[in-house]
Amino acid sequence: MEKGENKKLGTFLGVYTPTILTIFGVIMYMRAGSLVGTVGLWPMVFIVLISNSITLITTLSFSSIATNKKVGVGGAYYIVSRSLGFEIGGAVGLPLFLSQALSITLYSFGLAEVIKMLFETSFSLYAVTFGIIAVVAAVSFIGAGFAMKTQIPVMIFVAVSILFLIIGAFMKGSFTGCFSTFPTSVGEIFQRHGDLSFFTAMAIFFPAVSGIMAGLGLSGDLENPQKSIPIGAIAATLTGFAFYITLPLFLSMGSTSDPEMLKDPMIWSRISPVNGNIVILPGLFGAIFSSAVGSMLGAPRTFIAMACDQVGNKKALGFLKSKKGEYASFALSLLIACGAVFLGDLNTVASILTIFFLTVYGIVNITAALETISNEPSWRPQFKIPAIISLVGGIACIIVMFLIDPMLSVVAIIIEVILYFILRRVAAQNSAVGDARRGVYENLIKNSLVQLKDLKMTPRNWRPYIQVFINDNEKQIKLVGFASDFGLSSGIVTVTKVIFGRLGEDNLKIEKEVDFMENFYKKHSLSVFPELTVMENFEEGILAAVQSNGIAGLRSNTIMMCWPDDVEKYLPRYLSVMRRVATLKKSTVIGKVSPDFNIKNSQKTIHVWWGGLQRNGDLMLLLAYLLTKSPAWDNAVIKLLRMIPDESAEEGAEAELRKLSADSRISAEPMIIIKEKDELFEHVLSRVSGVADVVFLGLNTPEKGEEEDYAKKLEIFAEPLKAVFFIKNSGIFQGQLLETGEEKNR
Repeated sequence: MEKGENKKLGTFLGVYTPTILTIFGVIMYMRAGSLVGTVGLWPMVFIVLISNSITLITTLSFSSIATNKKVGVGGAYYIVSRSLGFEIGGAVGLPLFLSQALSITLYSFGLAEVIKMLFETSFSLYAVTFGIIAVVAAVSFIGAGFAMKTQIPVMIFVAVSILFLIIGAFMKGSFTGCFSTFPTSVGEIFQRHGDLSFFTAMAIFFPAVSGIMAGLGLSGDLENPQKSIPIGAIAATLTGFAFYITLPLFLSMGSTSDPEMLKDPMIWSRISPVNGNIVILPGLFGAIFSSAVGSMLGAPRTFIAMACDQVGNKKALGFLKSKKGEYASFALSLLIACGAVFLGDLNTVASILTIFFLTVYGIVNITAALETISNEPSWRPQFKIPAIISLVGGIACIIVMFLIDPMLSVVAIIIEVILYFILRRVAAQNSAVGDARRGVYENLIKNSLVQLKDLKMTPRNWRPYIQVFINDNEKQIKLVGFASDFGLSSGIVTVTKVIFGRLGEDNLKIEKEVDFMENFYKKHSLSVFPELTVMENFEEGILAAVQSNGIAGLRSNTIMMCWPDDVEKYLPRYLSVMRRVATLKKSTVIGKVSPDFNIKNSQKTIHVWWGGLQRNGDLMLLLAYLLTKSPAWDNAVIKLLRMIPDESAEEGAEAELRKLSADSRISAEPMIIIKEKDELFEHVLSRVSGVADVVFLGLNTPEKGEEEDYAKKLEIFAEPLKAVFFIKNSGIFQGQLLETGEEKNR
């Protein structure tokens, strides 16, 4: 297959001509008359109006995208994959490839019907169609420049055939008779006519106006693609629109004396004032054959573009880009085109093709809308259209799909969704390319933050925005897992890895480490945002990282620190940090998780040692509740523990805890612990909670200079427990995070 000449093309030859020749094709010549004769003049006008409106909006959409970036091989696939990502691009690339391959069959069926009628051959329609596909494949394989070289003569032939149709129509009829049949109600337009419903007729007609992207794939061959694509494609689409909207009128006028003429596939020849075959057939044969060759050349290119993006194996990629790869994709396209012959006839292929085209056009329109909505600085198209226009076009495509064939539409969407999830897992992602999805999300976040800052924060709105400090990804993976569980249902968790050093002086590979953390936590299915901070001094470094975390109203409200290896050195520092962090209205969590802790082997029992709302209890119980919302902790049991000095207070204490559980709407079992005489709390804790899977304990704030003594006490408390979290609630809503009966009455 030749690459063609290196000479750059202008708007007319590079975009307008191939587009208009694809639009004026087999459906125009072979089916327009019979559709008018079956559904009626005015229903056909509405079919043209709806179909062309969709293609015009789609043309505006891809023209806008094409003027923002160079469109590579694959046309519509390239646009979607570079805007919405390779997964979505691959999902829509398949129907695009199939639509191009099926177009070969469509055009071949049309030519086969003409040959059968003209020469009355004994060969079956299938046999003639196979023969035409073989000729199309041979011409495409031998010389890719054939279609380009014959464009001007073919276009002249098509123009002549249209001219003689119009002349013949005016000679044999008048507009007056056509307007006398104007429908009196909408129902009259959409009612069933003969064997065809309104939308079945649209399915047959739609491929006639679907050649709008014929010039899109030639972007690399254009002298000025950003100028030529919008001008050429829009001009061709409007030209097709203008003619197709009047075509039903001309056909009706030309058959006024003999309405049965409309049922004749060769009605153009019969309306022509001179020998129809002489003026009609050159345009018919030329337009259909050149369109078939164009599809035969386009389908393999789309497949290769799609496959190269999705394949990560270098050997397979090398094969696809080689001559053998081109031949293989060409053979695959040919095989699909031949297989589609067994679908039956031109009408059936046209209907299936319509669903594929609508799928592609719908995604292209949505892509353009999202690019505009994203408002990214990189979105600077020379040709701009409002996002609402593209969005309406995308929605219209989906609606029309389901009106034409609900079952086939559902099947097409299911296949695309399956492809998306497959490609999401196995596709070779090129992060350097980027897509519009990030821009859309960022724009939504920005607008949301602007609105958020004007809304007052209340205890009802509190969510766990947790910043976890670690120094080893592997060693602290279980602690990060708990943080992820706390924030999974409603919060945000940032994992900040601490590295001691000096920025700009030590050889620190920050980006590489953050990428590693991203992949590491994604591999463990943890919903966290990793980051790295470099510090020279522990306390000052932690405080700097805490103050810089977050944006606007989405700043961390809780910091979590992992249990240190060197308890004597670092735990007192944690407590010092806790005191200073409290001035920022941020709570502190110090967590210790046993290395052999395994949720799969646990009873999922959670102990919360209650000391009252004002003594960290509200945050402790709320975090315990959020833990149970995680799938890993489904069916976990929360036990509210309270220690009393003797049995006389047991009944009242239990009633108080039950009321707290009911008022806060958190299911928790009260558990009253009667302290034995002279028994230390650490002994009670070990005796009662040593069997629990997770324990929540409150933290006091030691006086300056007493951090070491308090740290030793915490070490004793933590030693016998599987997983323990020491909680200090210093947030702005201390004691208010749980709605109690007392608060309800305020």
